Amino acid sequence: MELQIDSLPLLTLCHKHCVANRFATVVITYLIFILAAPRRLYSGCRNAPTFPRIRVWDPYKRLGISPYASEEEIWSARNFLLEQYAGHERSEESIEAAFEKLLMASFQHRKKTKINLKSRLKKKVEESPPWIKNLLNFVELPPMEVIFRRLFLFAFMGGWSIMNSSEGGPAFQVAVSLAACIYFLNEKTKSLGRAFVIGLGALATGWICGSIFVPMIPTVLIHPTWTLELLTSLVAYAFLFLACTFLK
Repeated sequence: MELQIDSLPLLTLCHKHCVANRFATVVITYLIFILAAPRRLYSGCRNAPTFPRIRVWDPYKRLGISPYASEEEIWSARNFLLEQYAGHERSEESIEAAFEKLLMASFQHRKKTKINLKSRLKKKVEESPPWIKNLLNFVELPPMEVIFRRLFLFAFMGGWSIMNSSEGGPAFQVAVSLAACIYFLNEKTKSLGRAFVIGLGALATGWICGSIFVPMIPTVLIHPTWTLELLTSLVAYAFLFLACTFLK
């Protein structure tokens, strides 16, 4: 008597078993990969060199520099250590923390120095004699851009006078410099009469000083084509520059 077995349920059971095993295999493989990832990362960090001064409190000693190191030396030490201990997170954080602490201390020191310098200058002015205080009331410090622009103008006038020294005197250049000085003073004081007086006074003072001190210069230091009038005009240009730039 032959045993009759229905093959359809058996095939269905085998199929379900294979699918379940395949799903379980995929899930287990995924879990192993996820759990092993931190271990692989930790292994990479563990292979990276560890900063030996990671627990040193003093930021200078941690970076291995002198307490009197400049900002360039601090930057160099930081970059060198970060390259040497790259890949170790705690070492990098320790180096960066020491660097930021020193950078902040340097910034505060510069700020405090500027404040102290202004305070000392103000104190010196307050303790100065009355005639110095009255003199300083006529002086101001313009922006550096204004100073350099006017310095370039009068230096150009001086160079122009020197290049044309063999052809004639610097009368035209002196007149242009005087006009520029009066223009700048009038723009500042809003008074053409005051600007005119200060400009002429600066020109006269510079010319007198040049006439007195230029002859004292040894002739060895003077170019043969440079006349007394030319050298005196150069001194006058300097006085005109100072007058229109720093006087109120």
